[in-house]
Amino acid sequence: MAAAEPKPPAGAAAAGRLARSCWSAFWDYETPKVIVVKNRRLGIVYRAVQLLILLYFVWYVFIVQKSYQDSETGPESSVITKVKGITLSEHKVWDVEEYVKPPEGGSVFSIITRIEVTPFQTLGTCAESMKVSNATCDSDEDCVAGQLDMLGNGVRTGRCVPYYHGSSKTCEVSGWCPVEDGASVSQFLGTMAPNFTILIKNSIHYPKFQFSKGNIENRKDGYLKHCTFHEVSDLYCPIFKLGYIVEQAGENFTELAHTGGVIGVIINWDCDLDLSASECNPKYSFRRLDPKHIPASSGYNFRFAKYYKINDSITRTLIKAYGIRVDVIVHGQAGKFSLIPTIINLATALTSIGVGSFLCDWILLTFMNKNKVYSHKKFDKMVDAPERGAGPGLCASEPSQQDRVLTDARGLAQL
Repeated sequence: MAAAEPKPPAGAAAAGRLARSCWSAFWDYETPKVIVVKNRRLGIVYRAVQLLILLYFVWYVFIVQKSYQDSETGPESSVITKVKGITLSEHKVWDVEEYVKPPEGGSVFSIITRIEVTPFQTLGTCAESMKVSNATCDSDEDCVAGQLDMLGNGVRTGRCVPYYHGSSKTCEVSGWCPVEDGASVSQFLGTMAPNFTILIKNSIHYPKFQFSKGNIENRKDGYLKHCTFHEVSDLYCPIFKLGYIVEQAGENFTELAHTGGVIGVIINWDCDLDLSASECNPKYSFRRLDPKHIPASSGYNFRFAKYYKINDSITRTLIKAYGIRVDVIVHGQAGKFSLIPTIINLATALTSIGVGSFLCDWILLTFMNKNKVYSHKKFDKMVDAPERGAGPGLCASEPSQQDRVLTDARGLAQL
């Protein structure tokens, strides 16, 4: 009679089941439970939310924002400007060399339209300006010798002297005399200034896409000598009249010429590089940049001096210039189709559609009359009894059929 084969110990069988349970986690597929709820209002909400999300991604994300493209903002840019024209004041004819500052032709330049001239200033002593605080006086005791006011025109000598006109007196200073307020003469240069022409030569480069373009027509027939800018017929003739720029910025030229101001010429290069290069065109806009409604900081002016010698003594003409400063600002964005942002935005769109399910589940489980019934139907509560002899670990042994208890307390199978 053959001897009975020995049975493997109980611990070995439990270890085998534990190993099989752990390995099964690598090849088992899990899927969420789907419940169809026959509720018309909830169904309408669900489809409406899905439709809104779909319209948002199709229309705004992909059509308006073009999120299927790789993009680059802030092109590399160069700007060269040139002003032409002559104008008259009460005393002389002014040309470009005199009324354009600085003369290099960069992206920021000023066109002088009014000046206050203080001629024949020499180093000496004279009465301080009445606009300086504590400058007025009645006697020498009111003036402290050696006192220096940073907003004044020189160092005080300690004497109280008559002002340039009237019966007032101010403290005497040592500096460039006479001071500006005492002898300045105003001259207006803006009579012919609206007809000044400004050439704005601009070229841009998007290094990511190796794309370059300029704003001047590539022609050899002297096109730039007889054209002026027009948004439709002469888009690539960037020659603007100063009066046109001020008008497009919504300003009155005469008022602006007297007080001065800052006008921005904005060139926008928004290019869809999936299209041909001829579709990438500059767009010009104009607006005033300085806060004209704030009197303390509106307007624009600056000072400079011209020096010369008379009888071996240094003399200068001080000029306070009011003018129109032009700032040429270039910006833009280029985009071209790329697979990576397309996949990312498609995945985001598909994921976002699930927001409709989340919202309807929240309504279903919170506000519906049978919310508790739906809750029990949606979530199966299972109680798993641990396998005897199985120790703690990362994987629990597979429960037997007798240990698995599925609760269906309200007979939801018949719902």
